[in-house]
Amino acid sequence: MKVTVVIPNYNGMKYIKLCLDSILNQTYRDYSVLVIDNASTDGSDKFIEDNYDNVELVRMKKNYGFSSAVNKGIELSDSEYVLLLNNDTQTEPDFLAELVKEIEKSEDIFAVSGKMINFAKRDIMDDAGDCYTLMGWGYQRGLGKKIDNYDKSMEVFSACAGAAIYRKSVFEKIGMFDENHFAYMEDIDICYRARIFGYKNRYCADAIVYHVGSGTSGSRHNKFKVRLAARNNIYIIYKNMPFLQFMVNFPFIVAGIITKYIYFRKLDMGKSYREGFFEGLKTCYKLKKVEYDPSNKKNYFDIEKEILKGTAIFVKEKIEK
Repeated sequence: MKVTVVIPNYNGMKYIKLCLDSILNQTYRDYSVLVIDNASTDGSDKFIEDNYDNVELVRMKKNYGFSSAVNKGIELSDSEYVLLLNNDTQTEPDFLAELVKEIEKSEDIFAVSGKMINFAKRDIMDDAGDCYTLMGWGYQRGLGKKIDNYDKSMEVFSACAGAAIYRKSVFEKIGMFDENHFAYMEDIDICYRARIFGYKNRYCADAIVYHVGSGTSGSRHNKFKVRLAARNNIYIIYKNMPFLQFMVNFPFIVAGIITKYIYFRKLDMGKSYREGFFEGLKTCYKLKKVEYDPSNKKNYFDIEKEILKGTAIFVKEKIEK
């Protein structure tokens, strides 16, 4: 098979049938489907086993998180491309065909993100590729905006791993998803890493997928998610930014940390943000940094330009809100 569809599942009984039925009904046929179950307790793994003979199911011994689950799926796949798909999604029949078409435009493309639309409000965007800013924030481009404004395929900083296709051979060069992340921001981290090595990431406007959003964690903002995201933001900066780039961005990163803390404090989640932030500072030294290579100097300049672009898009979308 040319594509392996990897679906991480954890207690996804409410959504998994819709997800599997839609991904098994693709116009593109050269693919297989693999579900990595993170020790679900709601019977969703048994439901898949009993009802989907054409889906391979692998059970993990415990909930190791998103990154471990997708890494397992990537390791088990024997295909040129790997599609990662959240269990709380529904895909259009041409979704996979459009992603394959887009990634095959150039061997320099590492990942392509689909057009993620709000499941309940299908005229509203959920994600049109992820951006990264001077403040050290990653965010969903187009979140909450009208879908008509995002009908053009383009380069983005990062593909959203909730519905994105990846070139498997690149993992061998840049490494796998960082399992220290457990969940959240791991897609920006790996796409940042790919950019350091000169690869590009794209958004495909014709690959349409509907996304419930936070189907596993339960809500857009919760203490668990806030803590992990705050920690993982530190991880991304520490691992991927060489010292000079960090110093250039440092004042903006500090401003971003303060702004985030104030925001989450108003939501009564300030403690969770602080815990995640300081956990990141205390443990980041254990992570493997991307070794600076002078031959990648141009790539770092291109990354900084993308960060500036991402900041401008963020400000523009906030003004238009």
